[in-house]
Amino acid sequence: MVQELVSPTWGFIGLGRMGYAMARRLRDNMPKSSTLLISDVNSQVLDRFICETRQPATSTVTDAEMPSVQIAGNVRELAERSTVIITCLASPEIVKSVFEAIISNGRLPTLHQGRMFIDASTIDPTTSRGIAKAVRSELDADFVDAPVSGGVVAARAGKLSIMFGASLKSEKLIERVRSVLLLMGTKICHVGPQGAGVAGKLANNYILAVNNIATAEAMNMGQHWGIDLTVLTELINSSTGRCWPTAVNNPVPGVIKDSPASRDYEPGGTVGVIQKDLRLAMAGAQEAGVELALAKTADDVYTAVEAAYSGKDLSIVYKWMQEGHQ
Repeated sequence: MVQELVSPTWGFIGLGRMGYAMARRLRDNMPKSSTLLISDVNSQVLDRFICETRQPATSTVTDAEMPSVQIAGNVRELAERSTVIITCLASPEIVKSVFEAIISNGRLPTLHQGRMFIDASTIDPTTSRGIAKAVRSELDADFVDAPVSGGVVAARAGKLSIMFGASLKSEKLIERVRSVLLLMGTKICHVGPQGAGVAGKLANNYILAVNNIATAEAMNMGQHWGIDLTVLTELINSSTGRCWPTAVNNPVPGVIKDSPASRDYEPGGTVGVIQKDLRLAMAGAQEAGVELALAKTADDVYTAVEAAYSGKDLSIVYKWMQEGHQ
């Protein structure tokens, strides 16, 4: 049974594309008497978040009837004041640096309800487990890895799939985590103990990294064979080749309305991000003694595409192939 949420102060660290959309959804769904503290290295993003969460003059709902939003002075202050802290950051190195800044000044003030950190970043299991150990020993708090899947569009709609790792010994913690994650997503999966969430995410994103390239290759073949690519997409999506890059993030402009490809490859997930996740999966596989037969080839493709189209959506691999760069 999902726990009923109390009305604490919440904290959100990291307002990049994903974090911003998640924090907006969290603020809309959290208990109305709560306060949301936000923190990011980009002050302009923080100011924009404050402005966008104010109720318009024409609204029948007043600001007083919604959770208040405040900018924290730094991540340590945010952690001191918050019961639930969510982080959504770009790399293992940044996640480590943020938690080092939180931990460096010692124990946090004791709260009536235990403090809980939920890391929605996609990082490697080894780093995640190390941070969890430090949080438990230095802060006497819970740490849960809970990476997300579905992209910015799903984050805005509150329809993320979220996979989390938490101790199998504490059903109370698992249900508390699930209650929080349901404010931002619809499919919540407890994968296993701490670290299992990020491991599951890397397995998922390895498939995505390979399927994204395979989809671009298939569409490129279809174009050269003279097939209508809308028809080809419909065929694939009703057959065994269906996958997220064919059905949702199709790389051909105009085939799927409002996809990144139909908006000049304005990113949901960038080439750089999927390559980062691919390399984390490669490192984790090597650590586990597992060979990934397609990883090196995929990594080489993303290196070339990133050099040509840095900052663009990962589906731009198709455009790169169309230009004859294979």
